[in-house]
Order: sequence, then C-alpha cells, then structure tokens
Amino acid sequence: MASPQLVTDTTACLPAGTAERLGLTVVPLHVTVSGRGTVKAREITPAEVADILGSSRARMSTSRPSPGELAAAYREVTGRTGCREIVSVHLSGAVSGTVEAAELARDEVAGEVAVEVVDSRVLGLALGYAVCAGAEAAARGEDAEAVAGLVRRHAAASRTWFYVDTLEHLRRGGRIGRAAALLGSALAIKPLLTLRDGEVHPEEKVRTRAKALARLVDRAAGAVEEAREQGLEVRLAVHQLAAAEAAADLAAVLRDRTGVDPDVTELDPVVGVHTGPGTLGVVVAPQPG
Repeated sequence: MASPQLVTDTTACLPAGTAERLGLTVVPLHVTVSGRGTVKAREITPAEVADILGSSRARMSTSRPSPGELAAAYREVTGRTGCREIVSVHLSGAVSGTVEAAELARDEVAGEVAVEVVDSRVLGLALGYAVCAGAEAAARGEDAEAVAGLVRRHAAASRTWFYVDTLEHLRRGGRIGRAAALLGSALAIKPLLTLRDGEVHPEEKVRTRAKALARLVDRAAGAVEEAREQGLEVRLAVHQLAAAEAAADLAAVLRDRTGVDPDVTELDPVVGVHTGPGTLGVVVAPQPG
C-alpha cells in the first residue's frame, strides 16, 4: 500500500524544489486584482504584488481555493500514487477559509480516499516545515494518524514574528486580528507582530524600524536557545516582500547569533497582499519527535 500523501497550500512558502523532492502537492490560493480578475497565486509574482500595493494603482484581495479544486487535487494524488490516505495541511483557519474548503472537499471524496484535514494555526515556513516533517514521516512508513499528529506538534512548537511597514494592508484585508488595538497609534510606532492561536497579535511597540528588527532578532535568538535547552534541533526561516537586501542582512545577523543557517524566501503573494511591501518575518521551528 502506498504511503500517505501530503497536500498543502502555497502559503507554506516552500523553498524551490522542496515540494518536488518530498512529493508534496501544493494547492494555490487566489489573488484578485481590480481590472485583471482572479488568478492563482502561482500566476502572479510577489514582486508584482509589491508593485501594485506600493503604487496603489489597483485594489487587491485574496480568496481560498474552492472545495472543488481541493477535491480535484485529492483525486489527482490518489490516481497518481495509489494512496489510500491523504493528510491535507493548511494555513490557520483563523485567517483563511482554506481549512473549511478542505473539509468540504474531504466529504466530497469520502469513499474514494481518506483525508485527514489539519488546521496548522500558522502560515509561512512554520506551516512548510511542519508539512515537510510529515512527508518525511510518511516516507518512513507512518500512517496518516501518526503523520497528522507529528505535523500538529511541529506547527504548535513553531514561533513566528514579523515586521510590517504599515498596518494598513492587514486592516484592509480584515486579517489584523488582535493587532487592531495598535491602529490608533500606528503612525507613531513600528509594530512587531506575532501569530498566536492562529491570529495576528501585537508583540511589541517600538519607535523605529531598526529597533523593531533588533527586537525581532532578540526574540528569535531566544526561541532558538529555548529549543536547544529542550534538546531539540531548530530550523530557521526569514521571509520578505520587496525587502530582499534587508532579508539577507537579517539572515546574516541571525546566523551569527544562533549558528543556524536560515532559509530565505519571498512571501507567498496571498500573504504579501495582507502584509505589504517591506515585510520581514522570522520563523523559528523546533523539530519535535
């Protein structure tokens, strides 16, 4: 019997070649641009998103994949691999309806293949690393229940912080979460944000971008040290949108502080629509058994 197969979505921000190497199926979310219509996340680049947002020449929004698209992905995987089990892992249900769509798709293919849907409660490489761990476990012969449990443990252990130049894009997209409390003083601060319980939360208020990034490094380095004290290996990632040079500098500082070489990736276009140009994020992902 074929091993369980892993399905995720483009907000996992996987480094190039990772999906192919691990046999992952990645379903795109959608971006809608006024005057252009709706496209899949693979059909618009992060640079295009940053350019549109920066020029304000069009309105942008995002949407989940449809249940039909996810059901088609499940059927394609089943037909290609002969698997009887799929673990479908997606970005936080608190900020996207993708998990709900996956649950509807699961019901549609019931009787054809068993699908375990996992709400990761995270996004970016906090999601991506968890999915990778699940794929490696499946390749070792673990069943879907064990794979899903491992994915949940990895996602829950991860920490994500990010800096945005403005809260406006999060506000427009309705994804601002508990960070809405910062809006009244947004012009006077450079907020450091985090994901907690699947939602965007304010982590710290500082006055300058430099101080925000310094605090981001401190938080990440502290989380790496905490994981090591627990005997865990750690993966580290830096995400960016229209901030490649700053991301490279941030990665170098983190490498010096932690001894871990970070993966550096652009944000998925869907995430970028909500965070805006200049976004920098860090994921610390301990690797539990």
